[in-house]
Amino acid sequence: MEEIKTLVIDDEKNILESVKMVLNYENYKVDTTNNGMDGVALFKKLKYDIVILDVKMPGLDGLEVLKNLKEINPFSEVIMISGHSGIEEAVEAAKLGAFDFLEKPLSRDKLLLTVRNAAEKVNLLKENYNLKTIAEKKYRLIGNSTAMEKLRQTIQKVARTNSTVLITGESGTGKELIARNIHDLSLRNKKKFVQVNCAAIPEELIESELFGHEKGSFTGAYEKKIGKFDNAHRGSIFLDEVGDLSLKAQAKVLRVLEEGEIQRVGSAEIKKVDVRVIAATNKDLKAEIKKGNFREDLFFRLNVVPVYSPALTERRDDIPILTQHFVDYFSSENNFKKKNISAGAMELFARYEWKGNVRELRNLVERLLIMSEGNTITGNDLPDYMRDISEDSAFSFKNIKSWKEFKFQSEKRYLEEKLKEYNFNIARTAREINIPRSNLYKKIDFIGIILPGNLEADKGSPHSEE
Repeated sequence: MEEIKTLVIDDEKNILESVKMVLNYENYKVDTTNNGMDGVALFKKLKYDIVILDVKMPGLDGLEVLKNLKEINPFSEVIMISGHSGIEEAVEAAKLGAFDFLEKPLSRDKLLLTVRNAAEKVNLLKENYNLKTIAEKKYRLIGNSTAMEKLRQTIQKVARTNSTVLITGESGTGKELIARNIHDLSLRNKKKFVQVNCAAIPEELIESELFGHEKGSFTGAYEKKIGKFDNAHRGSIFLDEVGDLSLKAQAKVLRVLEEGEIQRVGSAEIKKVDVRVIAATNKDLKAEIKKGNFREDLFFRLNVVPVYSPALTERRDDIPILTQHFVDYFSSENNFKKKNISAGAMELFARYEWKGNVRELRNLVERLLIMSEGNTITGNDLPDYMRDISEDSAFSFKNIKSWKEFKFQSEKRYLEEKLKEYNFNIARTAREINIPRSNLYKKIDFIGIILPGNLEADKGSPHSEE
């Protein structure tokens, strides 16, 4: 239990001395003062957890002091004491937020029991606050890049609605964090956020997991089970890897979205639920529809508000910030000594092609904090495959034989990075780097840059201009 700081405010000297002696004996840290004004000033300065406060005092009386204390910190607990107060003052103190009301002469046992109960409540509030702070830190979206600012703006717009959201993006980009942020900023944030990893649940159990089942409805169903949609009633459900749902389960999810109804496996009862669905996938659902693996009608119901989770290579400016965030987070979580990252190591972090995105970066930082020697993580501490990029990914000057080759390699590297930055949208890339689109197509053909297929933003002729 944390040390509980206690303040006693009473105009009677013998009360101050006796209460302090009793509480000191029980290892409470106690300060005293004999008037209300000084008590408020001390409370404001030293942030006491518990205040034992006399009702009747000259100058500022106890009820006025109580009101002031609660305005300064509503989470501190105030125990009122009085030798000649009636029921009306006790009721008024309770309305103002007093923890308890004790009568003089004070019983030692009653005083200690009341203070212990107040201390337990204070510690519980502190623990809840600390857990909430840790959770907020854990699920915070980190980064100041253009891509992240755009994402935050989208989340702000989406969160206050009840619309269904489909989050797309590569694996490891933080789709769960986006879903949690949408829920936390929504009007449903007092209710549950229920997460389901659709890819991790066997096909034969996914319906039971989502919608529940009745006892005896199938082999192994030894008791009735409440499904995830039921648990998320009036809250949000996050269907991660929704592209892995079976067609049968997809039909039932569609029914929830269209009718707000669920049906447990083995039950004839139709039950209404009020759930906001947030789904995520790293699959191309349009391609899955063509293959017959995903229902088109469900795709349209999920994709009411599309949210894109950018890859780490699309937000390279955030890599130093993210790296430092993970250093701070894991150092605090595991009580590690905080380490610095050298400029050379950070440069390699910034240049590496993070295939696993933020998840890969997070795991690597945790491993480096555990395994690296000394107070600074250097390039020598990084895995070989990261150190090799200094020559492989960014071309090495010593391997360039001529000025012509240098210009060719420089242009190739620049265009590859810019195309990736703008998601291979030819029209936008040409506009951003200020060259005609037809010229950009010619350079791409000449240099031999391979583009992904289905570039929908550029269906027109390569020679047409914006």
